[in-house]
Amino acid sequence: MTIEWRYTIHPGLGVLSLAGFLGQEAVGRFQGAVGWALARGTGPVVLDLTGLRGWSDGGRLAVSEAALRLAAEGRGLELAAVPESGAPGDGGDFGDGKVAVTVHGDLAAALSAHRDRGVEEREWRSDAWPEDA
Repeated sequence: MTIEWRYTIHPGLGVLSLAGFLGQEAVGRFQGAVGWALARGTGPVVLDLTGLRGWSDGGRLAVSEAALRLAAEGRGLELAAVPESGAPGDGGDFGDGKVAVTVHGDLAAALSAHRDRGVEEREWRSDAWPEDA
């Protein structure tokens, strides 16, 4: 099982949405999606986990590594709709406490924290992104 992803840019903000299961076999695909977000957006990346059915320890580690990768480029990572299995790290710290990550209850809360975005949005997704997600 793997993930599908969708990336939407907002002015000064990107939303990377995941669907499926973020296990070890999906880490490469996830890292590619993070690279896509780095190359095409600015500002923080909100990782929308609404469509994620779960994640393994390897998946959670990949999210921690993404937080460090984004921070190295001067961008932050925020999580929205974290699965019940919980966010990586303790107290919102990632990468051995080197990076703080904001956690939002859902995507709407994450977007409302970044209002004043009245410019056109653009979106990309992998081929099999579920239409109902």
